[in-house]
Amino acid sequence: MYIKEFALKYHLSNDAIRFYEKEGILHPVRLNNGYRFYDQQCESTIKFILVLKKLGFSLQEINSLLKLGQQSFSNECNIATASLFANKITAIEKQIELYSAALVALKTVEQLIDEGKYEENKSKTEEMVEEMYKKMSQEEDNHVFTKLD
Repeated sequence: MYIKEFALKYHLSNDAIRFYEKEGILHPVRLNNGYRFYDQQCESTIKFILVLKKLGFSLQEINSLLKLGQQSFSNECNIATASLFANKITAIEKQIELYSAALVALKTVEQLIDEGKYEENKSKTEEMVEEMYKKMSQEEDNHVFTKLD
């Protein structure tokens, strides 16, 4: 299919599709007339990209995984892939913890509002926000520190 059709099918702009091509993570076939043609391989790749982006993978990480997937199976390839996945699993687990705490806080506030007790418990909600902020700040500090090492 051509770029317009492909972009519509995957709810992306033509510019986004071209960007993925420019970044070397999407490889459409070039027809004799110069038009891009997106085949089944492109469809598999774009699905892979969209799923991993939704999971928080960067384009650089996605590109690395795509390149690793094109290599022959080797111990080095497996180690690199496992390492990337281990880092992402840790990040997702931290996000889950934060979202779980946020869900509890939101449900608590909702319940207090429903019961007409929000104002008298306002300090409780502020404490929950403060606690979540501290957690976020610690994780960001650890992430920055890790990147500098």
